[in-house]
Amino acid sequence: MTHPNLLVELFVEELPPKVLKKLGEAFAGQLFEQLQALGLTAADSRVTAYASPRRLAAHITHVAAKAADKPLRTKLMPVSVGLDANGQPTPALLKKLQAIGAGPEAVAQLQRAMDGKAEALFFDSVATGATLDVALQKALHEAIAKLPIPKVMTYQLHSGTALPGWDSVQFVRPAHGLVALHGSAVVPVTALGLAAGRATHGHRFDAQQDPIELPDADSYAQALRAQGAVIASFDERRADIAAQLAAAAQKAGAGLKPIEDEALLDEVTALVERPHVLTCQFEKEFLDVPQECLILTMKANQKYFPLLDEGGRLTHQFLVVSNIRPEDASAVTGGNERVVRPRLADAKFFFDTDRKKTLESRVEGLAKVVYHNKLGTQGDRVQRVRAIAKTLGEQLGGPALAAAADQAAMLAKADLLTDMVGEFPELQGIMGGYYARHDGLSEDIAQAIEDHYKPRFAGDELPRGDVGTVVALADKLETLVGMFGIGNLPTGDKDPFALRRHALGVIRMLVEKRLPLDLPATVASAAQAFGPLLPDAAKSNEQLLAFIYERIAGYLRELGASVQEADAVIAARPMWGEMPKALAAVRAFAQLPEAPALAAANKRIGNILKKAEAEGAVDAHVSDVLLQEPAEKALHAAMQQVLPQADAQFTAGDYTASLQTLAGLRAPVDAFFDGVMVNAEQPDVRLNRLGLLKVLHQAMNRVADLARLAA
Repeated sequence: MTHPNLLVELFVEELPPKVLKKLGEAFAGQLFEQLQALGLTAADSRVTAYASPRRLAAHITHVAAKAADKPLRTKLMPVSVGLDANGQPTPALLKKLQAIGAGPEAVAQLQRAMDGKAEALFFDSVATGATLDVALQKALHEAIAKLPIPKVMTYQLHSGTALPGWDSVQFVRPAHGLVALHGSAVVPVTALGLAAGRATHGHRFDAQQDPIELPDADSYAQALRAQGAVIASFDERRADIAAQLAAAAQKAGAGLKPIEDEALLDEVTALVERPHVLTCQFEKEFLDVPQECLILTMKANQKYFPLLDEGGRLTHQFLVVSNIRPEDASAVTGGNERVVRPRLADAKFFFDTDRKKTLESRVEGLAKVVYHNKLGTQGDRVQRVRAIAKTLGEQLGGPALAAAADQAAMLAKADLLTDMVGEFPELQGIMGGYYARHDGLSEDIAQAIEDHYKPRFAGDELPRGDVGTVVALADKLETLVGMFGIGNLPTGDKDPFALRRHALGVIRMLVEKRLPLDLPATVASAAQAFGPLLPDAAKSNEQLLAFIYERIAGYLRELGASVQEADAVIAARPMWGEMPKALAAVRAFAQLPEAPALAAANKRIGNILKKAEAEGAVDAHVSDVLLQEPAEKALHAAMQQVLPQADAQFTAGDYTASLQTLAGLRAPVDAFFDGVMVNAEQPDVRLNRLGLLKVLHQAMNRVADLARLAA
């Protein structure tokens, strides 16, 4: 039997655009889950979410008017408690039956069954299936209560529409209509003080009729599009806007393309119900301003899509997504051009004004800007970053790099005091690079100032030059060491100082730029720049190192490693630049049939050596004279043949081949543990066997700690 489809719509005032998609998905998802839990949906039922600026809706296929009745077995109590020695019901049993709505006559219907080790009494009944009106009422209540609403409004209902008992409501925005259709029938439910009907509303200005009477649940999207001039589906509207943007860009000029910004596209999709893309322009003189400033003000303040040429350079044209389609669009384009002009003029004014002062002249002002009440001002912070940068520069490139890094670190935060960054904080660093070039500084200094915040987010590019890398490392290390030093550690999902992102940035620079730095020593050196501000730096540094190594494991897992593979690589502490190569070798080794046995053997060897070394030193040395058993002689012979080849491959950087060569030792290793007692009674034989195992252990763990791969 095929059941009708269900439509539920909440018609509201304009919803918050940045969360509209999430609200639509949550509303539809919760309705479906609730109805599914109550047995009103079929195995092939599907839910479609709709979300526009003024509506949240869900269309669910194959919804029953009433859920099927279900047999229900209720456990009452053990037989020994419910029946006396004569098999008669005890007062406790009668009381339990009364509690579930059954009388004494039900005793004869009770079933006996084993429950664990004791026999128990069970009452069989039938649970009546829920009806759609009751189930949908509950589902609506749950769906509304669980919406991820950023901020709730309290509003008064109109006296003519409010249900009895309702005068005020709390919801994300005032609701004005509720539709609930099961096939062509209205489901008599209520929500937010509104009674369900079949009437909805289309576009504020372009709808052909208002209200729109929906004949049935399946006509919703088509009726809104045809009669209401509304594309109800968020995804369809988004795809329509993307197609219109591409077509308008192509029409505006050869090679032009709208800027790619998924978040902006989502937000604009949430602002319009009937998208119509128009091309506008501004005066070319504004292109003298850095394009990042113009792009940011157009995107953030006006929700425009700037047009870029084939080289990625900003043009004087931009695209607007209008919510209306007038016959003459000149008024719309002209209005948007008039609106954007003052914004661009402000950006030009800020840029011209900022360049009247050099970056160096602003550095002194940072001493008046509080960074953290326990860590001083931005000026204090700059001095710490300079000290760390000089040390790193000296280690990585000598005096020349140290001097350049010191200069860049001194100027890196100066643009925080400019008008442009004051208006657009997102441009910090970027504007510093522009102003450094204007001041006549070298390109590597300008790039370092611009890049020292990188990587700003997951997948962001790294600093371009050596100077930028050093300053970026110093800046992130200063933040990490300082915040851990004063106890500002991230907890759960709270990380107000973005310490996880800073740690991952440090890791990416160390690994991807193959920097020859010792992390514990680097952290300890950075802590010295704080002086007495960190009284227990040794403890906080240990916490920070553990935190960073946790992030390294996550970084390796993003490269495809399992938890065990990542642990194996990290435990061996390879050079930073070798980590990806070591991981690839471990992943290839793990696929070999010999891998599980060798990993287990390696773990066993490690435990044996650990116990032996606790009692005295074990030398990685083997005497041929002291080899007695055939199995240990065979293992030693195999090692003499295999280890030189594996060592040569390791030295050449071919870690994968080195581990695969070592896999050839599986058979003699297995035979050794099957036929040789390591802890022999003769001390010299025992030490010789331990020495043999230590040579093997060292060779097997040069690339990674293979014991971590053992199940």
